[in-house]
Amino acid sequence: MAEGDERIELRFRIFDGTDICQGIYARSTTITSLKQRLLAEWPQDKSVVPKSSSDIKLIHAGKVLENGRTLGDSRVHIGDLPGGVITMHVVVQPQLTKKKSDKNQREKEKGNSCSCTIL
Repeated sequence: MAEGDERIELRFRIFDGTDICQGIYARSTTITSLKQRLLAEWPQDKSVVPKSSSDIKLIHAGKVLENGRTLGDSRVHIGDLPGGVITMHVVVQPQLTKKKSDKNQREKEKGNSCSCTIL
């Protein structure tokens, strides 16, 4: 089998220890497509549910995997044991840009409501 044709068995562990989307993936699978699949198959009964694939961070071997890369590019290695399953951790981190802009807006409003009186 050629190196690009290797397949990896993965499972994804979310914050409460539940495993989702276990399956066999090609090394050419992109991180973006994995995130989209996780979003589509995310259990809706959980307290934290991502709104988009950009809210999901995949962690393998202590590294956050980058969107534009493939599993092979990210150096996800086949386990040492035959038939081994690689576990990736999934973190939901909503985009903070909106919250920051809300905070800036509140600070501006506070600044506009302040008044000084000179006696």
